[in-house]
Amino acid sequence: MTRRRKLMFFAPLAILGFIAFIAFGGWIVQSLWNWLLPMLFGWRALTFWQAVGLLALCRILFGGFAFGRGGRSRHCRHMTEEEREQLRERLRTAATAS
Repeated sequence: MTRRRKLMFFAPLAILGFIAFIAFGGWIVQSLWNWLLPMLFGWRALTFWQAVGLLALCRILFGGFAFGRGGRSRHCRHMTEEEREQLRERLRTAATAS
């Protein structure tokens, strides 16, 4: 199978997977919100599209869904071993100074 044919096969699957992920995430947010918050705080129930919007807003504000990328480790990938050692030394110095 050529690369182009593979792309033509997997691209629609990826798009469908993305849509399914958004739909499932929206349904989860809507279900949890409508189950807890109206009863606990008297807030209104959410529609599906409001839940999807809330999910997108949380992604923008808090940067979730990193898919396995660690917070600190992604910054250290581009450092040389010498730069890493300098950073460790600065962190040790800062920790003892506090």
